[in-house]
Amino acid sequence: MYWPLGVPQVYSASKTCKEYLTPDDRIASGKEADDDTDGAIRGLQTSRNGNLFVTITETALAVWQTSPIVLLTAVKRSRSSVANYGTNIALLLKPDASIVAIHTLNGFIVTYWIKVDPKARVYQQIREHETPGRLSETERTITQQEREGFREVFLKFRMVIKIDSGVTRALALDDELIVATEKPAALQCIRWAPDNAGNQTSTQLVSRMAWLQKKSSITEMVHDRAMGLAIWITKDGRAYTVQRSLEADNVSGTSERLFKGFEFHNPVKAENIAVKAAVNARFSLLAVGCANSEIHVYTAKDYVGNVSISHKLHPPANITSCGIIKTLSYSPDGYCLFAGYEHGWAIWSVYGKPGASSFTADLTLANENSDSWITSISNANWLYAGTSLLLTSPDDRRLWLLKMAKSATTSCFAAANISRTLLLTDSSLMVFRGYDVPTYMTITGDFTLWKKVEIPQIYLLNQRPIRSAIISSDGRYIAIAGRRGLAHYSINSGRWKTFEDPGAENAFVVRGGLCWYHHFLIAAVETNESYEVRIYSRELGLKESSLVFVERLSSPAVIMALSGQDSLLVYTFENVLYHFIINMTSTSISLVQVGQLALNSIIRAPARVRAVTWILPDHQLRDGDPSQDVAHASVVFLVDAKLVLLQSTTNEAGLKYDMRVIANNVEYFDLMRDQGTLTDSPDNSLPESPSDESPFVNAAYVDRGLRDSLWYFDGNEVKCWMDVEDLLVSASSENERELPQPISIATDFYPSSVVLNRGILVGLDADPVQRRDFPFVFFRHTIRACLSCSLCLALRYQGLPYFSHALEMLLHNVLDDEVDAPPSEDVLLPSVLSFLSSFSDYLDILVQCTRKTEVRSWRALFAHLPTPQELFEESLQRGMLKTAGGYLIVLQTFQQSSGSVECVRLLRQAKEVGDWDLCKELVRFLMALDESGDMLREAVQKLNLALEDDGSNSPGIADTQLITPHPDTRPKTYTVNGGTSGPSSPTKSGDTTLISQAFSDEADTVASEDYFSLQDS
Repeated sequence: MYWPLGVPQVYSASKTCKEYLTPDDRIASGKEADDDTDGAIRGLQTSRNGNLFVTITETALAVWQTSPIVLLTAVKRSRSSVANYGTNIALLLKPDASIVAIHTLNGFIVTYWIKVDPKARVYQQIREHETPGRLSETERTITQQEREGFREVFLKFRMVIKIDSGVTRALALDDELIVATEKPAALQCIRWAPDNAGNQTSTQLVSRMAWLQKKSSITEMVHDRAMGLAIWITKDGRAYTVQRSLEADNVSGTSERLFKGFEFHNPVKAENIAVKAAVNARFSLLAVGCANSEIHVYTAKDYVGNVSISHKLHPPANITSCGIIKTLSYSPDGYCLFAGYEHGWAIWSVYGKPGASSFTADLTLANENSDSWITSISNANWLYAGTSLLLTSPDDRRLWLLKMAKSATTSCFAAANISRTLLLTDSSLMVFRGYDVPTYMTITGDFTLWKKVEIPQIYLLNQRPIRSAIISSDGRYIAIAGRRGLAHYSINSGRWKTFEDPGAENAFVVRGGLCWYHHFLIAAVETNESYEVRIYSRELGLKESSLVFVERLSSPAVIMALSGQDSLLVYTFENVLYHFIINMTSTSISLVQVGQLALNSIIRAPARVRAVTWILPDHQLRDGDPSQDVAHASVVFLVDAKLVLLQSTTNEAGLKYDMRVIANNVEYFDLMRDQGTLTDSPDNSLPESPSDESPFVNAAYVDRGLRDSLWYFDGNEVKCWMDVEDLLVSASSENERELPQPISIATDFYPSSVVLNRGILVGLDADPVQRRDFPFVFFRHTIRACLSCSLCLALRYQGLPYFSHALEMLLHNVLDDEVDAPPSEDVLLPSVLSFLSSFSDYLDILVQCTRKTEVRSWRALFAHLPTPQELFEESLQRGMLKTAGGYLIVLQTFQQSSGSVECVRLLRQAKEVGDWDLCKELVRFLMALDESGDMLREAVQKLNLALEDDGSNSPGIADTQLITPHPDTRPKTYTVNGGTSGPSSPTKSGDTTLISQAFSDEADTVASEDYFSLQDS
């Protein structure tokens, strides 16, 4: 769900000497060399709130601001400091960015305070010639802030910590600095400030940690605050989950039990030795980078060692091309994993779908243009809520800011965001408009189908980063929410609406999601005093007095979702699901609570819930009392990556719910009845297109199998249950049946949405573009479409213009996979051919497949088919003459026939129906079979065909006229390949000299397999 975008921005801390002296002149004059702030970057760390980041070079330390990126302050260590403590080799930053620590080569830790001066300002811009009266309100606000500049930050030396036993790794936490030593192997905890007893340090030897299998030193440590968990990697390549023991666990006056942990990665082979690690708190995943460039991803089920393997990520190239892993980092929302290698980088979705990679770029051009962010990565940090990635390279002083486009579903899980592709960048939105154009244009991938919407600069200036975005189900409106407040946009008018009063905008924060109901925006917000569900109208301005409706909640909302025609579901941190009916009249709108469901004994951690919806029986939807929906509903939760189904049952004790996990590793799911306009009648929701009038397509909207289908993506394939009612029956505890197997659809791109009424999966690719005429690399997005095929699905989509192409792609993919595969019982080709035989254009599809594949694949294909002779005869019987012509080549290749007899039969039928283009092709085919012309003469004599010279001295194919007798005895002429039609006298049937001459020139240059090339569907 993440795609690189455009060209990265480049930053560097450079300082130019005012006196241009040679090194010898500087030594002679006693002047030191220029500051090393612009040397190669050796370390990069970002603060928890994302406002600052810090870099180090060999001897210097620099502090940067992130929005916008500017260098605020830098300090260079003195020569004596470098001589005594050694050069900088690693960087540590306290999460609140108040203290920075540098690990030096000689085993010291040098610390500095980061202080902010609230009065002093830097980068104040002065405009000498400006006309304030001509500036808009937004421009005046931006200009005023530019005049004020940024708060000044300065570095103040704090202390030097000496570690006699040698530092192998260090970790900066909120309360302490954890240092791993080598001789002896131990962990030292150094508090930033002494505790109440005056103690500041504590130590535990690795040999005293019984849960460590081998008493080797610690080489890597990462910590995640949200999960309260750390990963340690030891020198022998094992990985452990580690937690800090509570103070009550420690024996008074000793330091015997500072940590507790469990081993979860034990390398069996040397290639599986762990080198890097990352923690994904959102999905409870632990990623371990191995020596062979693979990444093993584990699922942490609890804190007592129940960690199991989830999946493995293979590098996009071999280990020689990739090199070892240098850095691993999950995006802030957990949906993307970035891996920086010695020779490039790659990204994956949370459950393993490969994304963009630098290994597809031309390394020669990258090296010529000094694009080191393509060829090698040393550090990577996410900025702006995951919409940008800050990269560094070894031996390079530059910082690369690579912009990312991410799906709006990652920040606001809603049916509208899944059904319509909406991408969020650091300063804009990208809307895919392919859903609102004729069907055949949706799969073209034309860049004009994208609409880029710039976010208002005044809102970005005050509320960056943008944390969530939502599009309406009809694609007409968009809303966004940043650190505080919100704004909304109309795609038709192209206008934004933002709060006029900054105080009203800063008075609340969106927490719990957004959704559109017609032209009303529903937002779950949190203020200083209460938790609310607010309703704003697009037709009114954004201000505190323009609120249409407010519903107060007793606790913050976790997630909010529309269901059905007028239901709103709100799930809160109290573990309660509220059901509201949206009551809209011509003059007002309100929310009426009609039910609630307590889930205290079912959902253990409300914060882990990513999405919620429910399924009501048809009788309840038609005639039921809304207040009884809770009793009849089957609730679907997405908890972490588990799709959980709660079904209500009634017994003597009352109403209870049975829980069952129906799918794992779910990145997103889509219940089609929640899609709204994209599953309504095409007459109401989509413009006219050739396919929308097909009765097969219209059947999709009334058939339960598609209207109530449930789709999800597991990081590998898109899967679908055709009828959710069958799923509910199977999942019921009363039946104790196995769940029905979902249909699986594999794609080679990341699918972003399911377009049900057009039978396609829409997704994106991001490919690097390099040219020699400009010295940089940029990433462009390509829209991709997968035409899914299954008999139960395909029968409903026969009217689509690209349906035959979808079937042909299916056959091609299976044939390519199995042509060189060893014999197996699990071959798919027979099943696919049986599936294709259900459709009328089955014979055409086979011919097109043979035309586009190598001859060696034909035998694998026809091993499961009737003989080519039988297929030829069937084509003749159906009147598919062009298709029958295609089988002539197959007959000749398999040596089942010379092809001349069949060609004459086909030529006779083509003459009878007046298909003279086919006649021309057949004549050329006969000439290719026999250059002497004997076959052609025999065919002309049998069919009583002749050609008449039109008077030209040099007859050719463009000047020949093919003549056939007519029942009324009046001869008619037909032009071939551009000739002029008109009456002429018949020639002698035995005279074939002219026709042989006419086709001899072309027959020498055209191969027989090109004669019956069928156009793609």
